[in-house]
Amino acid sequence: MDFQPTEDQRNLRAGVRDLLEGRYGREALRASVDSGTAVDRGLWRELGAAGFFALRLPESEGGVGLGLPEAAVVFEEAGRALVPGPLVATHLAAGVVPGAAAGTAVVTAFDLGGDLVAYLGEADAVLGADGLPDGEPVRAADPLTPLHRVRRRGGAAAPGVAPGVGSAYGAAYVAEGALLTAALQVGSALRTVELAVRYAGEREQFGQPIGAFQAVKHSCAQMLVRAEVARTAVYAAAVTGEPGEVAAAKLLADEAAVRGARDCLQVYGGMGFTWEADVHLHLKRAWVRAEQWRTAAEAEELLAAELLDSAELPDPAG
Repeated sequence: MDFQPTEDQRNLRAGVRDLLEGRYGREALRASVDSGTAVDRGLWRELGAAGFFALRLPESEGGVGLGLPEAAVVFEEAGRALVPGPLVATHLAAGVVPGAAAGTAVVTAFDLGGDLVAYLGEADAVLGADGLPDGEPVRAADPLTPLHRVRRRGGAAAPGVAPGVGSAYGAAYVAEGALLTAALQVGSALRTVELAVRYAGEREQFGQPIGAFQAVKHSCAQMLVRAEVARTAVYAAAVTGEPGEVAAAKLLADEAAVRGARDCLQVYGGMGFTWEADVHLHLKRAWVRAEQWRTAAEAEELLAAELLDSAELPDPAG
């Protein structure tokens, strides 16, 4: 089985990257952070017009008619650009929630488990819910991922929220949501590699670029290895669609994104801790995504269950 992107998939990647670099480059990202604009409705409609959300809808229903492998490529680019908003939920809602496919509606989801919902204040709908539930804003680590604690009358958690994502959605939604979130994480991980390598080549210490020092070289190399392993796992899971493959991809992608951002911050040194650097934005977004659709603990449990099911138990009769 060949997991290398086809020419059409490479062209798709290039087209999405050009779109996002022109529409949501670093200046737009920093403007969003400064203004607190978590969802740019104009950008959302442009993504819809480009087929981002309708990518997997059949052409007969007004979609692009592509599959999960192409979606993984597209979401990887969105992760690289740190595009905020409930991209995965709106993509999953295409063909289900009116306006989602075209990007005229913003759809969020109960993808964090518990009683937290991201982008509730910016959303027109919640995937699988009748109307928008009431929520109380809570502080969030990521400045572009606003959170609400959702409550029902009487103080109980909203229907379908607790105890986890699986109670709100079917296995297919959770698996696809986890895979696309993993693709976002891979894009972020690869971007932090680029940032670390570029800074290591520019920043000088003791008369030479810090990238000449072995410790920095090793750190950047480890970042790249984790990101590429995670990328391979995501591509494989997108082709096979196997639950275990998806769980492994999410597990690897979360690690690559979180550890990659942390290592990038270390390469930057004190500069990495400043608000002006973009590294902290990747780290904070990676933290949030690691809790969406399938956590590390849930992925490990699924993989352990598959291993147990596949193990050949000895015959007690001898």
